[in-house]
Amino acid sequence: MRMRLAAMGLVVGVLVPGAAIADTDKEHKLIMAEIRMLQEEQQQVRQTLSTLNDTLKAINARMDADVSRYQKVFADQKLAVESVAEASRVLREKADETAVRLSTMAQELQSMRQAMSAGSATPPAAPTGDPGAAEPTTPSSAGERTPPVNLSPTVFWDRVYGTYTSGQFDLAVDGFQSYIRAFPTSPRAAEAQLYIGHSYYNAGKYAEAAAALQKTISDYPQSAVLPEAYYKLGLTYEALKQNDQARRALETVVKNYSTTATAQLASQALVRVRDKKEE
Repeated sequence: MRMRLAAMGLVVGVLVPGAAIADTDKEHKLIMAEIRMLQEEQQQVRQTLSTLNDTLKAINARMDADVSRYQKVFADQKLAVESVAEASRVLREKADETAVRLSTMAQELQSMRQAMSAGSATPPAAPTGDPGAAEPTTPSSAGERTPPVNLSPTVFWDRVYGTYTSGQFDLAVDGFQSYIRAFPTSPRAAEAQLYIGHSYYNAGKYAEAAAALQKTISDYPQSAVLPEAYYKLGLTYEALKQNDQARRALETVVKNYSTTATAQLASQALVRVRDKKEE
């Protein structure tokens, strides 16, 4: 009996360690399977990250290209806007000059009507000097310093103004001065003095233009040409870089002659002049 029990114990001793080893091997296999799964998941994560990284690089490249393109488009648009602004400024200045010319022509037409009425009622001046001397002849140039005695104010004005419009500004100055001397009470005397200023301005003689325009203002304080005289005086001072005086002249137009078309031109010029410093 004792020997049978001993044998059974030996068999149990042999079988129990074998079962423990089998369980350990099974757990090891499970762990290895989990490790392989984790490795596969890690590999998939790496591939996903790599794909995302490539996508991000492509997006950044497109963004850089878009930024460069937008910067170029913005620069081109800025240049185009600046070009349009410059062209607009030039056109505005030309429009201003045209408006002044139209305003001046309207005044000239009115003055011509008045001068024609006055000229038709004024008898020709009698010759002076030696009765035996030859009668003066009609000059071929409107720049004569003394008017011919046999010309009416209207005809003489037309000749002088023709010299002005043809760009002979020095002769025009002489002609307008002669007109004032010959017809000091003419309705166009103030306009003649104004055009002396215009002639000097167009010839680039800004100091002389300023003096002539100041004389227009001081000698003809009730004339209808005063708004234009002040406006042109402002532009003249601007050309001389005397911007404080330019502002004062232009502000006078805006303040005292606000209902005239010239006041609008003066307002536009003020926007430009007010930002300038005295030089």
